[in-house]
Amino acid sequence: MSNILITGANGQLGSEIREQSKDFSILKFIFTDIQELDITDSLKLKNFFNSNEIKYIVNCAAYTAVDKAETDKKNAEKINVIAVSNLIKFATNFRIKFIHISTDYVFDGNANTPYTESAKTNPKSVYGLTKLKGETEVLRYSQSVIIRTSWLYSSFGNNFVKTMLKLGTDREEIGVVYDQIGCPTYARVLANVILQIISNTEKKTDAFKPGIYHFANNGVCSWYDFAIEIMKLSNLKCEVHPIETKDFPTPAKRPAYSVLNKSKIVQTFNIEIPYWRDSLEYCMNLLKNK
Repeated sequence: MSNILITGANGQLGSEIREQSKDFSILKFIFTDIQELDITDSLKLKNFFNSNEIKYIVNCAAYTAVDKAETDKKNAEKINVIAVSNLIKFATNFRIKFIHISTDYVFDGNANTPYTESAKTNPKSVYGLTKLKGETEVLRYSQSVIIRTSWLYSSFGNNFVKTMLKLGTDREEIGVVYDQIGCPTYARVLANVILQIISNTEKKTDAFKPGIYHFANNGVCSWYDFAIEIMKLSNLKCEVHPIETKDFPTPAKRPAYSVLNKSKIVQTFNIEIPYWRDSLEYCMNLLKNK
């Protein structure tokens, strides 16, 4: 039975992988977060990998406080770059297959057609820059898959969906930006893709195809559209007003357009991607029953 190390296991994606792991009984998972394994500490990692035979690493750990990163660059670098470099070193030494999660923030958002994996990167925030540096570390190792994703949400953790539900309950009206375009990603769907890649590799070694991939739910929307749908599905009467980015300034610059072209991951791993509204409805139903 192959051992799979999941880092950042208490985050949205890590929690979704944990939730679905029971459906993959041929695999053994080791779920860690900073309390169990500090991936910024090389000595602790050395002891861990010497004591555990790991076949796959799924690195869900990241510094994701986008605005805070602007004034906390040292910690963002520590988690998004140094920790990744540490993991890659041990993955290389022990010949472990590596799956790393990255972000649409590696792009500047000036495009008007969906970003392919080969599109020029040009991050405009500390968060985006550190994630891109992390990608550079990952690409040093030939047995690595990088999955860039966008607008991640889940029934676990803090995210836009939960924020909108709280605001929609507390307020009669809110303003949400309509001039940032992308696509939400339900972490549960991404978790399933990652587990399918690993499961297929267990059956056939060459099913693991190293490289950079883009993944999000199908379809395109603005944050305003996303908020409208959340209110609608939750039957909240809060009125959502469209506002411009300039009317809602934030410390970190967001990409105005970050739609990801997903054809490569679909063709390479033969996956089907659900429409974003369908996934949102599924997640909202889970939240209603929590």
